[in-house]
Amino acid sequence: MYAVVKGWRGPGAEIRSVETPKIDKDEVLVEVKALSICGTDVHIWNWDSWARNRVKKIPLIFGHEFAGRVVEVGSDVTTVEVGDMVSAETHIVDGTCYQCKTDRMHICRNMKILGVDTDGVFAEYVAIPERNIWKNDPKLDPFLMALQEPLGNAVQTVLPKDHIEDIAGKNVAVLGCGPTGLMAIAVLREIGAAKVFATAGGLNKVRLELAKKMGADLVLSVAEEGDKIVKTILDETDGNGVDVVLEMSGSPQALKQAFEILTPGGRVSLLGIFKGPVTLDVTNGIVFKAATVYGITGRRMFQTWYQVRGLLSRPRFREKIASIITHKVPVRDIEEGMNLLNNKEAAKVALEPKW
Repeated sequence: MYAVVKGWRGPGAEIRSVETPKIDKDEVLVEVKALSICGTDVHIWNWDSWARNRVKKIPLIFGHEFAGRVVEVGSDVTTVEVGDMVSAETHIVDGTCYQCKTDRMHICRNMKILGVDTDGVFAEYVAIPERNIWKNDPKLDPFLMALQEPLGNAVQTVLPKDHIEDIAGKNVAVLGCGPTGLMAIAVLREIGAAKVFATAGGLNKVRLELAKKMGADLVLSVAEEGDKIVKTILDETDGNGVDVVLEMSGSPQALKQAFEILTPGGRVSLLGIFKGPVTLDVTNGIVFKAATVYGITGRRMFQTWYQVRGLLSRPRFREKIASIITHKVPVRDIEEGMNLLNNKEAAKVALEPKW
């Protein structure tokens, strides 16, 4: 089969002919039908400091956002059949550690990440453990099926406790308008947030416009209004600040702003990945504000997936999420897709399985 392979410790990757995976008795073989590029894939392609420190397996078939059709099942597989249209939970867990046995599989101590620690989905076929398979409604567009994994990140950031009343009628700020931040805005609107404020780094006009389309009441460009963001949001909330902040950028400046705009007793969800240690005024930002802080990693297995399914059953919401895909390119032209993202000309790039 053909696959996109990271074959060296440096920028770029190449398409190679490699062996089709052989499945174990508890795995299924999936023919890939739709793909999308995640920020993690961009890190691996660019071979930045995160990738240099995190990726151990070289050569590596990377990628993890996908949908495909099951073409073979292992002898012990009972819940998946040939012909099923599926996606995958990308956290491959051991099922035996303390976290897994106490209903926290998404933070398994021995976790492996599809497309980072194991060969991923930028290929014609991929082997997936039965436990990680998510069966899709076959009527759903395959490219929307592929977006469920990052959409799950957004949903978990918005609803770490499952309590919609934590959002309904509340003022919320989303700091960072990458694809997952954009999805979070759409989720907030769907479940009844009062006002949604969004900030976006740089001058990525595509993402600024999409933030408005997703339903943000006020979108602020960090490049143009960085020093005024805190004052503007406080003014817009009568000096109270917002009830909830979703930090989705990994920017130290945004982290500082998150606790400055948070109302006392409010909640912050942290999804953004920071390049290194950061400085934070814990005393005034968290302790004296009685703030609740959640660290968000991935999706809960599989509560979040059911929430995503429910949201995608709504046509208006599906249309919003589909519009985040601003470009589709054949997988053979993956370099073009990476350039679009690196040059900030795209929001989400989908890859068609054309080799």
